[in-house]
Amino acid sequence: MPAMSARPGNLRTVAEEIERATGLRVEILGGKLVMSPTRRGKHAGVIRRLRRQLEPVLPTGLGAYEVSSIAFPDDADDYCTPDLVLLPEEWDQDDDWLADPGDVELAVEVISTSERAKDIAGKGAWYAAAGVGLLLSIDPRRGLWALYSRPKGGEYQGVLHGEFGEDVPLPEPLGVVLDTAALPRYGTP
Repeated sequence: MPAMSARPGNLRTVAEEIERATGLRVEILGGKLVMSPTRRGKHAGVIRRLRRQLEPVLPTGLGAYEVSSIAFPDDADDYCTPDLVLLPEEWDQDDDWLADPGDVELAVEVISTSERAKDIAGKGAWYAAAGVGLLLSIDPRRGLWALYSRPKGGEYQGVLHGEFGEDVPLPEPLGVVLDTAALPRYGTP
């Protein structure tokens, strides 16, 4: 996930132009443009399997959304686009493309084959600093997951680690358990 810098105040324009010209997913994290390749088979398969589990059991008024970005509070440029995000269903009727982090019940990031440890840590810190209450990180490279909770001071205070095959217990108000046994791993048939 390469990052490049651009002049502050102009980042959104640059990001939108890159997305339009290349089809890459572009985010602005900590004032840097971060580009990600289009999701491929197993990456998309993880997202699809998680979404299929979540949708029938979500509390009333919540929806699961892909390609929905989250604004960073008090920053005109920074935003992040998780692979899957749980937001109030009113999001269906919103003309804005940036969700308020306070409205996010859960953000899900599926690690790409090319992501480096510092990229993953930086993205987790971004979500914590933005105040996103729950972040689920899924790593199909190693068959691992981590659930981060209770953001405070730019860090998550709670973390629960597991591996594929172990359930992910999402706390209330979600109160849902996700089955990870059928999530595909990269490099395996």
